[in-house]
Amino acid sequence: MKKIQVGDKYKIHSYKHNGKVHRSWDEAIVLDVKKNYIVLGNKKTMVTRAEGICWKTREPAIMYYFKNRWYNIIGQMKKDGFSYYCNIASPFILEEGTVKYIDYDLDLRIFPNGEYHVLDKLEYESSKKKMHYSKKLDKVIQNGLADLIALYKSHSKIFDQDTNYQYYLLYEKLKKEEKNSNKK
Repeated sequence: MKKIQVGDKYKIHSYKHNGKVHRSWDEAIVLDVKKNYIVLGNKKTMVTRAEGICWKTREPAIMYYFKNRWYNIIGQMKKDGFSYYCNIASPFILEEGTVKYIDYDLDLRIFPNGEYHVLDKLEYESSKKKMHYSKKLDKVIQNGLADLIALYKSHSKIFDQDTNYQYYLLYEKLKKEEKNSNKK
């Protein structure tokens, strides 16, 4: 298996607990490879929902996918700074050029002013009943949400505006290099 490295391109697939594709993103570029997570970036990439609805993302995104944590973090670069959309989700796997994970509905939205809100609690409760989440899985998911909030409150570099802006600059540099090499 090829070792993941900076500059590699991957697709992203989000699944539901029942194994059905929830959303897919056409492209993301590897910006960093850490021991326990990878950092990807994209901008104006095509997103497709399971129902077939498609759109392009509006702003650049810096994404963190973890090998052993039950969430992922998407920093969205907006005019007033980064906001974060965090999915409570299974750890990721890499398979067939694709980052894959299971989305468990609960989300944490963090705004540039520092406020945060837990989203989609009703959707989570509905999915939990419909897809028969075990008590053990429910506990893992609840712990993932608590761990994510604690990570944010600890002022992790993952939520640092400057760190994410540097990743964005690296993304732009890699895209420019790709464009120039395609001209040759």
